[in-house]
Amino acid sequence: MPLTRPPETLTALRGVGPKIAEALQRLGIMHPRDLIFHLPVRYEDRTQLTTLDALHTQMPVLLEGRIVGHHVAPGRRPQAVLNFEDVTGRARIRLFHFSRAYLQTLGQANAVRLFGEPRWNQGMVEFIHPEIQVYRETPPPLEDRLTPIYPTTEGLTQPRLRDLISQVLNAGPDAWALEELLSLTHRNTRPPLWDALIALHCPARHLPPEPYVERLALEELLAHRLLLMERRRRLRAARAPACAIHIDSRHQLLAALPFTLTDAQARVITEIDADLAEPVPMMRLLQGDVGSGKTLVAAMTALTVLSRGYQVALMAPTELLAEQHLREFVRWYAPLGISVHWLSGSIKGRVRRETLAAIAVGEARLVIGTHALFQDQVVFSKLGFVIIDEQHRFGVAQRLQLHEKGGQTVPHQLIMTATPIPRTLAMTQFADLDISIIDALPPGRTPIETRLVPQTRDLEMIHRIDAQLDTGGQAYWVCTLIEESDQLSAEAAETRALKLQEQLSHRRIGLVHGRLKSDEKGKVMQAFAEGNLDILVATTVIEVGVNVPNAHIMVIENPERLGLAQLHQLRGRVGRGRRESYCILLYGPDLGRDTVERLTLVRDTLDGFALAEADLRLRGPGEVSGTRQTGELAFRVAQLEMHGHLLDEVVTLAEALSGDEATQQRLLDRWIGNRESFAHV
Repeated sequence: MPLTRPPETLTALRGVGPKIAEALQRLGIMHPRDLIFHLPVRYEDRTQLTTLDALHTQMPVLLEGRIVGHHVAPGRRPQAVLNFEDVTGRARIRLFHFSRAYLQTLGQANAVRLFGEPRWNQGMVEFIHPEIQVYRETPPPLEDRLTPIYPTTEGLTQPRLRDLISQVLNAGPDAWALEELLSLTHRNTRPPLWDALIALHCPARHLPPEPYVERLALEELLAHRLLLMERRRRLRAARAPACAIHIDSRHQLLAALPFTLTDAQARVITEIDADLAEPVPMMRLLQGDVGSGKTLVAAMTALTVLSRGYQVALMAPTELLAEQHLREFVRWYAPLGISVHWLSGSIKGRVRRETLAAIAVGEARLVIGTHALFQDQVVFSKLGFVIIDEQHRFGVAQRLQLHEKGGQTVPHQLIMTATPIPRTLAMTQFADLDISIIDALPPGRTPIETRLVPQTRDLEMIHRIDAQLDTGGQAYWVCTLIEESDQLSAEAAETRALKLQEQLSHRRIGLVHGRLKSDEKGKVMQAFAEGNLDILVATTVIEVGVNVPNAHIMVIENPERLGLAQLHQLRGRVGRGRRESYCILLYGPDLGRDTVERLTLVRDTLDGFALAEADLRLRGPGEVSGTRQTGELAFRVAQLEMHGHLLDEVVTLAEALSGDEATQQRLLDRWIGNRESFAHV
C-alpha cells in the first residue's frame, strides 16, 4: 500500500527501531531514500515449486508441504531435526537456531514453504536452515518475480530488508524527488531511471536485466567520473612550487651512469618537467614494466625540485623496496652532495629523533621511507615533491595525507607502478591523474621464457636448475606461504628451503619472508645481490624492489594462487642481465578451466598490459587496482569488465555537464553520498 507521506527518518519506517536503524547505518543507509539505491547482489527464483522426487542438483529450490514431526538432538550444540513431507516424499530439516515455540508453530501449520539448497545425507534429502514460511490456511499464489538478495549486515535479515525497500518503493519516485538527471538525448534510448530501479528490485523472471543494469551503470560511472574531475579541480586550485629544470645536476648524474636514457624515459621526463614548472600541483601516474627505469626517471626529475631548495619524499610500501631505493639514490646522489635520509617504523630512539629533526629543519633534503612518512610527528621544512612507488598498496586517503605536509603549498606528486593499468581502470580509478607510460625496456634485456610444470615434477626441476647454476647465474624459488598450513596445499617457504638444502647440499641457499626482521631480510637480500647465495627461497615479499641482474631463473610455486599482474611482476625479477632467463610456474593439481586459462596467458605473453586487461576480465578491478585493500570507492552496479564500453560515452557526458554544477551535485549525492570523505585535499 503506498505511503501517504514519505518517512523522513529511518525509524519512521514500519518495523525500524534503534537497532535496525543502526544496522542500516552500517550499510551506509542514513535516510529512507538511500534504500532505493541499495541494490541486489543476486536473485533467487521462487516463482515455481519443485517436488522432492524431482531434485537432481544442489541449486536452491522452493518446496511446499507439511512438517510431520520433529525432535531435538542433544549435544553441546543442540539441533532441531524436522521431518518435512510433500506429495512425493520426505526430507529432513536441521535447525541450529530455534525456540520451542517456533517448533510448535511449525508443527501446527496447515502448510509450509521452504527455500534452500538440498543435499543428500545417508540416503535422504536434507536442508540446513532453509528459509521457512508458515501458513495456517491455503498458501497464497507464488511470486511472479525473482526474489532479490541484498548486501546486509548482522541483525538485518533479508525478509526485513526486502520489506523496508518495498515500503520506500511503494511511495513512488515523486515522494523522493527522484528526478531524471540525464536528458532523453543523454540516455540514448535507455529506459528511465525509475523503470530501471523497479526492474532490478523486482525483476520479472523472463525479463532480461541487462538494459536496466546498463542504465544505472552509466549514471554511476558518470557520477564517479564527476567525482574525480572535482577532486582534480580542487587540487589544481591549490598552489605548488614552480620548479624549472636544473641542467647541471642532471648532466652530472647522466655522465656517471653506465648507460643512456631510453627514448621512452626521455619522453616521460619531459612530460614531468612541464608539470613541475607550473605553480599547480602535479598529479601524475607513471606506469612502466618491471625494469623499465621508473626509479631513474624519479631521480632525474627530483633533482629539479631539490635544486630549487625544496625537499623530496619517496615512499614505498615495504622496507625491502624502500631500502632498494635508498641504495640506488645514495649511489646516484652522493657524488652530487645531496643528503639522503631513511625513515621507517624500525628506526627507533636517538636515530629516529635525529632524523625527524633533520627533516624538520630541512637538512634532510631527500627522505626515503615507508608508511612512517605519514605519521604526525614527521614535519617537513619545505616539502615540494612526493614520489610514491607501487601506488596500489596505498589508499587514496594515505596518499593525500602527504599533500598536507607541504605547509602553505601542496607538493607535486609522482605515483609509480609496475602494474600495468588497463584502459578501463585508467578512465575510472585514476581519471584524476595525468598518465605517463614507459613503454620500452632498456637495451640488452633478454626475453624470459616461461614454462608450465606440474608440481609432481619438482625434483626434475631441481636437478635442471642445479645444472643451470653450474654455468653461473642465480635462482629465485617463490612460495606463497611462510609456514605449512593444514588448509592450503602450498609448500611453505621454510619447508622448501629445508628440502632444497637437503637435495642441493653443495649450493648456498638463503630464505627471506615477511616475518623476518628488517635487518635480517636486508642481510639475506644483500648476500644474494652480491652473489654469495645461489638460490633465494622467498615469499612474494620479493615481488617488488629486488634488482639482481645475475639472477636468471624464477620458480613460482602454486602460481594459481596469484593474480596475473603479480605473476608478471615476480617474473620481472629475472631477465635483467644478458643471460638467457627462465620462469617456471610449478602448478598444483586439479586446476579449474579459468586457472588454466590464466596460467597459459602468463606463459604465452610478456605484454604486461595484455595481462592486466585479462586480470581485469577474470578477477575484477578490486584485485587489479588493489582497491579491496586500500578502501577506494567500490561500484554498486557498474562492473568494469562488463561496462567498460560505456566509458567513452561517460567522458562525453561529463564534459557536457561541466557547467551544470547543480546536476553534478545531485548525481554525486545520489551515487557517492557520504562515501567520499577521503577525497578532499
